[in-house]
Amino acid sequence: MRNFDILNIQHVVLYLFPTLAFILIFAAGLGYVYIRRGTSEDRRTRIVEEYPGGIEGRNAPFPLVVTLIIAGTFIWSLLYIVLTGLFKVKI
Repeated sequence: MRNFDILNIQHVVLYLFPTLAFILIFAAGLGYVYIRRGTSEDRRTRIVEEYPGGIEGRNAPFPLVVTLIIAGTFIWSLLYIVLTGLFKVKI
C-alpha cells in the first residue's frame, strides 16, 4: 500500500491521457494522411471488389502513420541491439 493515495490517481492520469492522445492521432492519421502518388486519387475512388450487403473493397494507398510506425519500430530495435551491446548492459 502506498503512503499517499493521490499517487495512484496521478499514475492513472499519466498513463491514460497519453494513450488516448495516441489513439486519436493514430486514428486521424489512418483516416486522412497517406503517401501521395500519381495514382492515389484513382485508387481511393475506384471500387475493386463488391461483396454482398453493399460492402465495397478498394485498393487504397498505404497510410503514412503505419509507415512511420513500422520504420520507427525497425530503427528502435536496431539501436536497442547496437547500444545494448556497445554499453555492455546486462539484460
